[in-house]
Amino acid sequence: MSPSVLLVLLLGLRSSAGSLPPPRTSFLLNSTDRPLVLFSLPDVHNTTTLLLSDDGSTLYVGAQDALLSLDVSQSDVISLKKKVEWSPSEREITECASKGKNPTVECPNLVHVLRSLNSTHLYACGSFAFSPHDVFIDAESFSIVQYGNAKGRCPFSPFQRSSAITVDGELFTATTTDFKGVQPQISRHFSKHGRPDVSQDSSVALKEPTFVSSSLDPADRKLYFFFSEVGKEFSFIDDLQIARVAQVCKDDVGGQRTLQKKWTSFAKAPLICQSPKQLPFNVLEDVFTLQPAEGSGAADTLFYGVFTSQWSSGPESAVCVFKLQDVRAVFTQSYRTFDMQTHQWSPLVGKHSYLGKCGLGNASDSVLAEVKRSFLTSDSVKPDGGGPIMVSSGERYSRVAAMVTEAANGTQYTVLFLLTESGLLHKVVLFARGAQVIEEIQVFTQAQPIKSMLLSSTKGVLYIGTSEGVTAVPVADCSIYRTCRQCVLARDPLCGWSRTGTACTRLDGRDDNMTQDLEGSRVEDVCAGQPRNSKITEVGVKLNEVVALRCVKPSNLAALTWTSPQLNARTKNLFMQSADGTLSFIATADTFGSYRCEAEEGRYKEVVMSYNVQQTASPRSMSPVTKVNNEPPPSGVDEPYEDIPTETAATSTTPTSEHPEDDRRPHVGDKFTTNLKDETESNTENSGSKNNLEEDLFLDLMSENNAQVMTDQPDDAQQVLQQKSYYSELVVVALLLAACVCVMILAGLHTWNQRRAGLKQKPLVIPEVSSRTDPSMESVPSLSSPEEPEEAEEKVEVKVEVKVEE
Repeated sequence: MSPSVLLVLLLGLRSSAGSLPPPRTSFLLNSTDRPLVLFSLPDVHNTTTLLLSDDGSTLYVGAQDALLSLDVSQSDVISLKKKVEWSPSEREITECASKGKNPTVECPNLVHVLRSLNSTHLYACGSFAFSPHDVFIDAESFSIVQYGNAKGRCPFSPFQRSSAITVDGELFTATTTDFKGVQPQISRHFSKHGRPDVSQDSSVALKEPTFVSSSLDPADRKLYFFFSEVGKEFSFIDDLQIARVAQVCKDDVGGQRTLQKKWTSFAKAPLICQSPKQLPFNVLEDVFTLQPAEGSGAADTLFYGVFTSQWSSGPESAVCVFKLQDVRAVFTQSYRTFDMQTHQWSPLVGKHSYLGKCGLGNASDSVLAEVKRSFLTSDSVKPDGGGPIMVSSGERYSRVAAMVTEAANGTQYTVLFLLTESGLLHKVVLFARGAQVIEEIQVFTQAQPIKSMLLSSTKGVLYIGTSEGVTAVPVADCSIYRTCRQCVLARDPLCGWSRTGTACTRLDGRDDNMTQDLEGSRVEDVCAGQPRNSKITEVGVKLNEVVALRCVKPSNLAALTWTSPQLNARTKNLFMQSADGTLSFIATADTFGSYRCEAEEGRYKEVVMSYNVQQTASPRSMSPVTKVNNEPPPSGVDEPYEDIPTETAATSTTPTSEHPEDDRRPHVGDKFTTNLKDETESNTENSGSKNNLEEDLFLDLMSENNAQVMTDQPDDAQQVLQQKSYYSELVVVALLLAACVCVMILAGLHTWNQRRAGLKQKPLVIPEVSSRTDPSMESVPSLSSPEEPEEAEEKVEVKVEVKVEE
């Protein structure tokens, strides 16, 4: 089958691999539950390289136009020890700009390489206004002792990736060596023991490579460089990206006549990261070398690689792990040879055991000529297990780090730290049943390409360099799990529940006193006898106030359920549960009582929050002030509404509705809708409209207070609720005043008509009450008469009183 037909078949496949489940827990930036340590200065930007000292107390940082020495001996703070300015001069910036580069973006010095050269000195190489320079730094005083030109040791461009490693004082780099960034090269510098520096033969072309990592195999004295490049062994219309691993021998000195000062041990092989019957992940983003445990052989070294696909339409990533012994093996097998005339790759016939071997410095010219054109292996390096250890269809990972930890029962687990360019760090544990994201942590705010990530397993800290500074992320924070059940459900091999200390603490190897259940579902068994969350929160509310009971999910995988004696078939429509788990309702006689919020995860239920909602005393519900001998109430005490005379029946302050079906209004995003009913009917004509107003007010308040606890209710909402209770009293007072005014007007009109008719008024007396005539009540003058206005007003009042009694 031709390569073109094979690619067509691959492109016809549809990815159907199961992706990672969502993260169990998520923490936003600056979360108090998952605190991070951030170091930043106003004039420090683009921390592109990180290097930790051997004792773990100092972090060396390569930033834009500066080198930093940071004190990281304390776990909760990062402080600056010393800063060395290392920036191009104004003249060099001007020359860089004259070559068509942006003076503020491309011409500053960004540090590409920062390595320990020996026990006393550090080495750094930077882009330096598109003219690479390097420096040697005294580690003790952290001062620059030597400057130099560094062409071929790091890229000209501040944005081009490269890789470098130092071994025994020698520097091995994989970078581009020209201004345009199109001439890749793998080289050795500062060669010792009289050996010449070696580089790559120009005929051994690497096609547009992106170098991502390098590693040392001390047993075989070989170095491996990981990168992606355009695969020229395939003849496709579009360029096909291929993930590669290349090898060189540490002590290679080149040939005598052929390949002088060139690698005689250079070879490269494809890396395959592909699930069965699916499109391969062919672009290599990053590789982390996990060294074997103490006492194990170098062959147990593992390479964790993050891959993406050039055919993906969205964010998609995969992680594959490769064994060092498989990488070694592929370079000892068959090779392909390149035909200079046809520019095609073809299988190399026959056995050529010298290909990929070290020590060819004295080999014949014919052997070295074969080495020069046959450096691509026929076989690929397959991942351990045959495919990816995890696939994410929703995230594009850019960096990876890995560590191995021992659980309480002695079982070893691998923990991965995967970083996205959107600012999220995923902590992934590799279980026998598959990978699981147990934590998601936001580590920076602005989306950006990440330049550096450094893991210190001994310190238990992950350092991340961004444009905002340096962030230190503890690999575990067990204190966020406050109960045995939550500690066990976290499935974090770094955390365990201490039976004696009754707390979730960091685990350090096998410990029979620690409780874990990483693979099973025996939470109840392993946490038997451990305290539960029995705290009850008392909530005091006034009648008709909006109550919002909060309940935070202990994990993203948990489902929340509210239980209460008040939640029944008759009252269920009085409650609303929002998407964040908050339970909202209006405080009435039917809703006072106890409430419990339960979280269910993995067939296990646990009470997360418990509330007891009770009514508090209200000034409006206090006993009315008793009047003695018609004395006025004390100053400053309002007359209670019970003393205001009214002929209307008292209405309930609980929202009611004459048409229950009209009250069922859906609330977007809520689990329940609210249906408010009142079993007490109003006898007034205006009760229906009043209750509709109350219901609208309730729905508005519920939407505003949906995610707030009762104690955080806004003052204006409480004032509106209090003002609502005076509505009926104000209506009655207004009606009485209107009636009095009407009676007074009618009485005045009546007397005015009598005066015009010249009729003499008879004394207004009540025979049954008195047989004598009161002189002051003999006549009622006209309302317009100027004489005796006070007397007229008094007689009008008498007239009103008589009318009312009749």
